[in-house]
Amino acid sequence: MTSSESGTKPRASREPRSARTAKAPGAPKAPAASKAPAVTKGTKGTKDAKVPAASKAPRDPKAPKDLKAPKIPKGESHLALVRRARRINRELAEVYPYAHPELDFRNPFELLVATVLSAQTTDLRVNQTTPALFAAYPTPEDMAAAVPEEMEELIRPTGFFRAKTKSLLGLSAALRDDFGGEVPGRLEDLVKLPGVGRKTANVVLGNAFGVPGITVDTHFGRLVRRWKWTDEEDPVKVEAVIADIFPKSEWTMLSHRVIFHGRRICHSRKPACGACPIAPLCPSYGEGETDPEKARKLLKYEMGGYPGQRLSPPPDFPGKPAPALGAV
Repeated sequence: MTSSESGTKPRASREPRSARTAKAPGAPKAPAASKAPAVTKGTKGTKDAKVPAASKAPRDPKAPKDLKAPKIPKGESHLALVRRARRINRELAEVYPYAHPELDFRNPFELLVATVLSAQTTDLRVNQTTPALFAAYPTPEDMAAAVPEEMEELIRPTGFFRAKTKSLLGLSAALRDDFGGEVPGRLEDLVKLPGVGRKTANVVLGNAFGVPGITVDTHFGRLVRRWKWTDEEDPVKVEAVIADIFPKSEWTMLSHRVIFHGRRICHSRKPACGACPIAPLCPSYGEGETDPEKARKLLKYEMGGYPGQRLSPPPDFPGKPAPALGAV
């Protein structure tokens, strides 16, 4: 029954309850505007809510359970995708200003070997294994002359130790015979070495030679698909898509930031959505735990108060060094 039918004085029109912002404890009042509010910390966005360009993701988020993922419009233009992706990168740069390669190394050869060993295992296990390996074989010449069975025992903790031993012996011999005992600084040369693909080559180029490269590992691929930057599954195609979104100068650090985020917060099976500092920007928000307290228990490494993966981390790393192999 309308107000005119009931004979009562009509009241001023109000925004429907479903369109009003749900206020979380301690959150500021929603603006009394007729248009839908933006998704911010402590608010619930409406169907057409968009993240404001000037807002900042909090460092220590306590996102409410009812935060909704921003809608990505169908037929999103390339320009809109670029702007959205670059904003996420800027936010990640604030969250992880200390992002770095999580393999311990002192020179290009050590980084190359460590990256080959990192296949199908954690960087932590590689870092715990390589001190003894490099003490025994500090140069390509030394490693090329190694007894296979002795090397296998040294790298056994990394898994697939026979195949990895074959790759290390082969690449060391190639460095000795074809490159004067030096690691080459070109992609086309690196990928010719046994056991070295584009991912390994980009890691070495970006972190040992300062040549920009995009590292598409399992974490990087998972996150760029969750953020709807691409739906490609093939690492080479993913690399090409992302290279078209970001300037070359950002490629190496973008890789570190995305991988850091995937290892610490945006896990494969159970992402910590409720403790994610870029939750208001994530179109896949809600795939994981949204309760802030429960989500914080899922955080790993320095984000959860635990040691990192490197035994010798950079000086600006805020977490604790990893323990040596066998340490309690």
